Amino acid sequence: MHDALAILRATDTPPELFRRMAVRISLLLAAEATRDLPAAAVTVSTPLGPAAGTRVNGDVVVVPVLRAGLGMLDAILELIPTARVGHIGLQRDELTAVASRYYSKLPQDMSSSFVLMIDPMLATGGSAVAALDMLREAGARDVRMICIVSAPEGIALVERQHPDVHIYTPVIDDGLNDHKFIVPGLGDFGDRLYGTH
Repeated sequence: MHDALAILRATDTPPELFRRMAVRISLLLAAEATRDLPAAAVTVSTPLGPAAGTRVNGDVVVVPVLRAGLGMLDAILELIPTARVGHIGLQRDELTAVASRYYSKLPQDMSSSFVLMIDPMLATGGSAVAALDMLREAGARDVRMICIVSAPEGIALVERQHPDVHIYTPVIDDGLNDHKFIVPGLGDFGDRLYGTH
């Protein structure tokens, strides 16, 4: 995981490699975040006979925070192809760092679902708290947040506002600079993912 993170951080990583590393690290984080989901015993037929196994036994909803969260979505759907998907669009004002909502489309009846909110960067925590508030208003109870890079300020705000939400992140960086960007971070995740910087 840390090898992929080092490649994501490097300024000379081209978008196609950045995408591959984002998928790799997202898959590993999703496996950790879903480790304790309930599973049901199943028996499947192999070409040589029956085999025992387990499958996830519960409704999983994945909610990327647009646009950067989309870079993590395919990896999680690869792990849990039966998951339902919602979307939350938030835009951060670069001067005030306040998030405003521009889009929301969430699945119905998430009260008994395991919700994975995915957003690669947890900086101030403002966007994360706004998205978590929206999920709570939609009925979500069991929410887990998956981030690739986090700042202590963002983690503290999420823990204060939503203490029952577990945050899965491989790294907590030093903090935020004067422009509220994570340091050392990796730059603008969405721009690097889509080659728009």
